[in-house]
Amino acid sequence: MGAVIGDLLPLALGIAISPIPIIATILMLLAPRAGGASAGFLLGWVGGIVIATTLFIVLAGGADLGGDDGPSVAASWIKIGLGVLLLLLAARQWRARPASGEVAELPGWMSAIDSFTVVKGLGLGFVLSAVNPKNLLMAVAAGATIGSGDISVGEEAVAVAVFTVIAASTVATPVLAYLVARDRMRHPLDLLKGWLQVNNGTVMGVLLVVIGFVLIGKGVGGL
Repeated sequence: MGAVIGDLLPLALGIAISPIPIIATILMLLAPRAGGASAGFLLGWVGGIVIATTLFIVLAGGADLGGDDGPSVAASWIKIGLGVLLLLLAARQWRARPASGEVAELPGWMSAIDSFTVVKGLGLGFVLSAVNPKNLLMAVAAGATIGSGDISVGEEAVAVAVFTVIAASTVATPVLAYLVARDRMRHPLDLLKGWLQVNNGTVMGVLLVVIGFVLIGKGVGGL
């Protein structure tokens, strides 16, 4: 089980360090309905990670991607394919990054965050964690990793829990910190939002390259 958890760590970090969900969380915390919207977003974010990962664990189990001697050849090729896709996404992210000194243009839907309710926050959190292409690829890789590992159902549940806690930590931390120290968190949140807007493309580009090569290496090692 330790080997499976180790393989999950870079994938969980790949989701955790996604700048767009963090910026969305910060905008909700600075909005008039901060408490309800951010709580709904966190719930949707966690739920999306759990559901997507569990779905791909089931699919991996049905496809018999694992065995007594370790992951099957099919599981190894899936990891290689996912790694290549992440490298392509990294190249796209790098090309789209703003020039030095410029601020990246945020998605249009972020302008409506001020009016978000609990339900809208929940829906957005689910979409960004379970449907967003980059995070979905991480969930596919995590599901294939857990499903192809020679571990019990109980150990799979523990692996999903560890993966979810790490992947959701960067959204959960500002939400919980805001609930505890609302006034003191406003300035740090503004600074973090500004930094992420400037460095969004660079952060994700580098991260996707690292995780892509890790997956390719794991896949090649399993052939």
